[in-house]
Amino acid sequence: MMNNKPKLSFWQIWNVSFGFLGVQFGFALQNANVSRILSDLGADLHSLSLFWLVAPIMGLLIQPLVGSASDRTWNRFGRRNPYILIGAISATVGMLLMPNAPLFVAFITPMLFGAMMLAVMDASFNIAFQPFRALVSDMVPDKQMNQGYSIQAFLINIGAVVGSILPFVLTNVVGLENTSKAGSIAPSVVWAFYIGATVLLGTVLWTVFRTKEYAPKEYYAFKGMDSDEVAKEQAQEKTLTEKLKDFVGLMKSMPVVMKRLAVVQFFSWFALFIMWVYTMPAIAQHVWGIDVKWFDPTYIQSAGGVPEHIAQAKGAAGDWVGILFAAYSLFAAFFSIVLAKLANTFGRKLVYSLSLLAGGLGYLSFMLISNTEPTLVNLFITEITVPKGAVTLFIPMIGVGIAWAAILALPYAILAGSLPLQKTGVYMGIFNFTIAAPQIVSGILAGWILSTVFENQAINIIMLAGGSMVLGAVSVIFIKETNSEFVQTNNIEVTNA
Repeated sequence: MMNNKPKLSFWQIWNVSFGFLGVQFGFALQNANVSRILSDLGADLHSLSLFWLVAPIMGLLIQPLVGSASDRTWNRFGRRNPYILIGAISATVGMLLMPNAPLFVAFITPMLFGAMMLAVMDASFNIAFQPFRALVSDMVPDKQMNQGYSIQAFLINIGAVVGSILPFVLTNVVGLENTSKAGSIAPSVVWAFYIGATVLLGTVLWTVFRTKEYAPKEYYAFKGMDSDEVAKEQAQEKTLTEKLKDFVGLMKSMPVVMKRLAVVQFFSWFALFIMWVYTMPAIAQHVWGIDVKWFDPTYIQSAGGVPEHIAQAKGAAGDWVGILFAAYSLFAAFFSIVLAKLANTFGRKLVYSLSLLAGGLGYLSFMLISNTEPTLVNLFITEITVPKGAVTLFIPMIGVGIAWAAILALPYAILAGSLPLQKTGVYMGIFNFTIAAPQIVSGILAGWILSTVFENQAINIIMLAGGSMVLGAVSVIFIKETNSEFVQTNNIEVTNA
């Protein structure tokens, strides 16, 4: 017999998701600054996307394993909490060490060390993200589920916005230097990662110690299942061959809607990966007017280093990327408030398609924005002089934010109700393949396309991202939905991993 979960107070629901603020804080710092860090350590534009391959590969390998393991784990620390804590601790270590890569030059090249720490962070974020998504479902009663995911969305977006703008704030409000010499990392970025690591670990510890998960008997009683029978099933040892056979069986039996969503996901995430990797060099070249040669480590070495004015311009462009990424996260948060109502009124497919189209047009409009004339901008926390084109870039970020909100929400809403209860964690991990695979393809091809076809003019690779997002919008037409009602999952967060 199914029992109802006890109603939670606002602060109990808040505690369940509070750690997500810190994890997303760290993730946003990584997204906005890793290309900048790797470039400072000596990576060229062609190899940037190859370094970023670490993220989707880690997601591809880890999320299904963590999803399955957390479905089966029960100990005195809980079911999801152990994985959340392990992920947070290892991510903290990576965030503390990555900006210190030049200190390890006696043992390993800084760029290789930075790549290793990127792998550690990505693996750690994936370990933490997957069980965080399931924790709200485990703990919050059905009648409060919308509230639970709304609170989670608020915390996610706060973490994303603050994490993205932190290096800019440390430079323009605190006064830390945002330029770097060859082989070093700007102090503002170093301290941003220190602060991010502290916030990440602190908020996760808050969730872990303030959230007491249900015991197996209680949890399965809420689901109308016999905990002893489930335990017997999970206790059955299977050989590796049997496990692989089961996994292949799950892949074959996945809902048709998941397969068709995979096509949309491919075009969407192919484009997002390009944005995360190449926005910084694209706007540095196209808006700040920095010549392509200053992104070529060989030329920089032959020129005896980067001139001071070029270093300052690259630092300013790097800071502005954080502002732009914070902007699209903020626009996504606002759009997510009305997303459920729009989907109910006009249909999920139409809203999904138009949202992706808005994102594609946003990317394509980058080409039209190239005004390098300096202008003074009041950002409330400080005033700063940037090219006029940099300010105009807020307009395409509206479209990107709309697309991002839809990408985080509507695939899960369309998929809702088609997954078996006992296999939800595994299928969510499998669905992550549709996120990781296009990023891997993008990582392999984008750098080659940029250097070979576009002669390292990074704005052109952003145009390719725009075209890919438009194709995603068209692909939505071929999805056939089930008759289930729209489930307000627009607050479930998905990583780029």
